[in-house]
Amino acid sequence: MALPIPPHFRPERVAEVWRVPYEERAREAQEWAREHEIAPASRDDLRICMVAVDVQNTFCTPGFELVVPGAVDDNRRLAEFIYRNLGSLTEIVPTLDTHQAVQIFHAAFLVDDEGRRPDPYTLVSAEDVKAGRWRIDPEIGVDPDHLLRYTRELEAGGRYELTVWPYHAMLGGIGHALVSAVEEAFFFHAVARRVGPSFEIKGFNPLTEHYSVLGPEVMGEKNEELIRKLLSFDVVVFAGQAKSHCVAWTIDDLLRHPDAEERELARRVYLLEDCTSPVVVPGVVDYTEEADAAMRRFAEAGMNVVRSTDPLERWPAVAARSAA
Repeated sequence: MALPIPPHFRPERVAEVWRVPYEERAREAQEWAREHEIAPASRDDLRICMVAVDVQNTFCTPGFELVVPGAVDDNRRLAEFIYRNLGSLTEIVPTLDTHQAVQIFHAAFLVDDEGRRPDPYTLVSAEDVKAGRWRIDPEIGVDPDHLLRYTRELEAGGRYELTVWPYHAMLGGIGHALVSAVEEAFFFHAVARRVGPSFEIKGFNPLTEHYSVLGPEVMGEKNEELIRKLLSFDVVVFAGQAKSHCVAWTIDDLLRHPDAEERELARRVYLLEDCTSPVVVPGVVDYTEEADAAMRRFAEAGMNVVRSTDPLERWPAVAARSAA
């Protein structure tokens, strides 16, 4: 049964940055749990995990570095979903894209023959590297052959070409922080259900891209501990940014895991389609088609595509457990 939205939530402030008043919200969350008879998460018979992908200022708040169009409304709906289903969400796993200045996808890492840096959204192919159009800045001290090996592995694996992104999600910066309204919802859930969010850091390795929280694009190990954790839940719900990149590749990694088919995982995975949007930079890049194609592929594999307003009790995995 859906709960009301707590009175502190202000949908008109989702696009703003502010300090969450933790002490006040904690008292309200405890009273909210008593008033609505919300049990601790440890008592859940049906265990539901929400993976909130990169709901950070850098991707979501107007004026920041790499804002995804639609992210503000996505986050309003995401916060409302959490509040309405506070008593059903067992655990929240927020992922945090986490970067430093000198990484393979930032301009500080690359130069051309004249020492010029690439512009944001430059695509770097293996052919570009082989032809000498781009190389690793020799002053960084990284093996110069790494870039060619890396771009070749991307192509062999059917991944996106190496993209030079604007500097974003910088560790220690305000862009790295969660969107305030969503952080507040996570905190309220934690106190009401007596279980803290399980944060997952990704993207700090300077030598590879890391869209999926479950592992880097190439040249790295999968996060088997997190995969096992997600496999242990009855339902796994995805939302966040961006639909074309970090959300898509995380779901892809999960559904491709060797244990996924045996455990019929796809049928237990849900995407909140109205709480995620693709990367679009007007006149520069538009990944809408790639995002939609990925979601169609996942749906054909059995994944459930739902809206945040769909009653949880009507979701097939939830309804089946209730009927058992």
